[in-house]
Amino acid sequence: MRFQSCDENRKIYFGSSEPEDFRVGEDGVVYAERSFQLSAEPTEFVVSARDKETQEEWQMKVKLTPEPAFTGASEKDQKKIEDIIFPWQQYKDSSHLKRQKRDWVIPPINLPENSRGPFPQELVRIRSDRDKSLSLRYSVTGPGADQPPTGIFIINPISGQLSVTKPLDREQIASFHLRAHAVDVNGNQVENPIDIVINVIDMNDNRPEFLHQVWNGTVPEGSKPGTYVMTVTAIDADDPNAQNGMLRYRILSQAPSSPSPNMFTINNETGDIITVAAGLDREKVQQYTLIIQATDMEGNPTYGLSNTATAVITVTDVNDNPPEFTAMTFYGEVPENRVDVIVANLTVTDKDQPHTPAWNARYQMTGGDPTGQFTILTDPNSNDGLVTVVKPIDFETNRMFVLTVAAENQVPLAKGIQHPPQSTATVSITVIDVNESPYFVPNPKLVRQEEGLLAGSMLTTFTARDPDRYMQQTSLRYSKLSDPANWLKIDPVNGQITTTAVLDRESIYVQNNMYNATFLASDNGIPPMSGTGTLQIYLLDINDNAPQVNPKEATTCETLQPNAINITAVDPDIDPNAGPFAFELPDSPPSIKRNWTIVRISGDHAQLSLRIRFLEAGIYDVPIVITDSGNPHASSTSVLKVKVCQCDINGDCTDVDRIVGAGLGTGAIIAILLCIIILLILVLMFVVWMKRRDKERQAKQLLIDPEDDVRDNILKYDEEGGGEEDQDYDLSQLQQPDTVEPDAIKPVGIRRLDERPIHAEPQYPVRSAAPHPGDIGDFINEGLKAADNDPTAPPYDSLLVFDYEGSGSTAGSLSSLNSSSSGGEQDYDYLNDWGPRFKKLADMYGGGDD
Repeated sequence: MRFQSCDENRKIYFGSSEPEDFRVGEDGVVYAERSFQLSAEPTEFVVSARDKETQEEWQMKVKLTPEPAFTGASEKDQKKIEDIIFPWQQYKDSSHLKRQKRDWVIPPINLPENSRGPFPQELVRIRSDRDKSLSLRYSVTGPGADQPPTGIFIINPISGQLSVTKPLDREQIASFHLRAHAVDVNGNQVENPIDIVINVIDMNDNRPEFLHQVWNGTVPEGSKPGTYVMTVTAIDADDPNAQNGMLRYRILSQAPSSPSPNMFTINNETGDIITVAAGLDREKVQQYTLIIQATDMEGNPTYGLSNTATAVITVTDVNDNPPEFTAMTFYGEVPENRVDVIVANLTVTDKDQPHTPAWNARYQMTGGDPTGQFTILTDPNSNDGLVTVVKPIDFETNRMFVLTVAAENQVPLAKGIQHPPQSTATVSITVIDVNESPYFVPNPKLVRQEEGLLAGSMLTTFTARDPDRYMQQTSLRYSKLSDPANWLKIDPVNGQITTTAVLDRESIYVQNNMYNATFLASDNGIPPMSGTGTLQIYLLDINDNAPQVNPKEATTCETLQPNAINITAVDPDIDPNAGPFAFELPDSPPSIKRNWTIVRISGDHAQLSLRIRFLEAGIYDVPIVITDSGNPHASSTSVLKVKVCQCDINGDCTDVDRIVGAGLGTGAIIAILLCIIILLILVLMFVVWMKRRDKERQAKQLLIDPEDDVRDNILKYDEEGGGEEDQDYDLSQLQQPDTVEPDAIKPVGIRRLDERPIHAEPQYPVRSAAPHPGDIGDFINEGLKAADNDPTAPPYDSLLVFDYEGSGSTAGSLSSLNSSSSGGEQDYDYLNDWGPRFKKLADMYGGGDD
């Protein structure tokens, strides 16, 4: 439906007499609101056009007739499709045909989205007026036809019928721009292409969507009606210029409903939420929850689609209570020369909501600190003011501070509050005197001195000052803290610095002619304090070093050409005691000047070469005298070791000579040989030691278990009391006791069982095994049995060694059971009186001869 008026500024809104069945959009398109079957009789309804400003209304009757379905009837029964004819005109005044040069503007084709078909659905028929004389072919190009998305629009190449093949979605593509073409059977263009615009008509197929499901806003307590709170926004994918995309907002509910159920309202077009009632009190209600609804179709509850979201509005606190100090005067103390130290805590109270700008306190110094040595920080947790020292305080200058401080909130007080905006207090701070470190003046101290100053010379005096004036202290004591070359010493009382060695500018401890030493000054305060000072000695150079040749070794050829050797003079001194240098060869021995010549090529460099045509290969020591430019001059004779070798045509030594020249030096070869010899000696000594150890191990094998061996106890701890002779055993006496003992002492025919037989015997003689009572008797019998049954047992086994000491000892032995000094008639019965531990000895010795 279209409404035409002379007044183009009229704003016309369409309406329908049957809104439950039909709806008219702003562009005049009539939509069916529901699915229903049309009867055979025409359906009539009225469409009205109303001017909202003048309330004028015009009406038009619409008759809706059902269209019969296509059943293959004749072409006359089919729906008539609009023909688009290409322009063509013949001019009779010409002998040939001419195309009329003008363009037709085809009105856009409006096609509703989400059409249900059937598909393909015919749109228009494109035809050329030359199709009566020629056989033409029609085609269509552009996005939606032969370009992505392809296949949406097709054309019958014979009839020119343009059709759509599937439903369209305006939210994806709102319009299509196609071009229709007409060619003959040979593909030659017959007509100029025609532009076809297909607009997709919007349908209300999308609900409004809020950008957020939960919206958060704040409003101060006590806000007046009309105070802006927040804005909620929803979007609709439908056409925003049509009713389908025009949204309207409203509040569905409010919780809680106190003090009024309508505390807020919303602008239905913009979504702005404002207050409409007074009485917002954070202490009573801290938060409101609103349910917001957005509806399209300009908020039409019947035809519009809706969606909801939640708006959470928090009532914020206002600053209606200023901070107040808990005391009028605060006290603190601080040691001198300390920074970043909290000296006092200022406490305040505030009735506003904690940790909000209306509760947070801000402190400032209003008096008593002209030099800015203090600052006040706010503790974010407790809201206390922390008075902190930011600059060192000198007790000798200031002993006490009286500060005036003020506290206020981060935000000003709300209007109408009858309270002073800030609170004030006084802070009294006492400075504590402490022992301060002495300091050197100046620090560092620079001294210029020529090098070569002898040991014991007085260099300078380096003293310090003590800043403490109110402490009873003795004079400062000085000591050396750092002296890399150990050249200096300082008097501990007066700080006089003298040298202990010769100052040498060429020392590795001197950097850029500067030598640094650090000294310490200490007082005797409580606690003792000390300070350091640096002495910088700038050493002036003297000509105390003679130049030397570099390199020390060189190689040249036997022949005259080429044989030049470039050498450099090296002098640790600096200008003017260094270069330019003078180079010359000594007069003796005469062979030097006869064989060699030297030429200076620059102030530091010279060239040594052969004077004769040929010099036999070998190593030659060439002395070179080098003299510097100092005053007085310093010179030295440096020996350059020159290796003369056979050279090839390029002037390089041959392979053999290069190998010899590149080989190890004599010292390195001797060192390697010495290392090899020492290694061989160590290996040989280790082998000999291992063999000797094996022999000793075999010779010391015992007949009894090593745990029962008691020889070590007797020998190690010297329990026999026989002195050195008693421990210096003569094994020959144990092997042949008959040779040392007189025959009168030893009965004839009686031989000890541990003696080795003089003549070969098949085995040890059988001995009566009369057991001794107790553990010691069993131990002795087991040892005797082992010795009797082992033909390879040595004559000095662990048990029998202590049974016989020999006759060479002049002192009596406690280890001997048959001591001549003890006497056979001694009475051992008193052992029974010594207790159970000596019972075994009493049984063994108290029983008589047996």
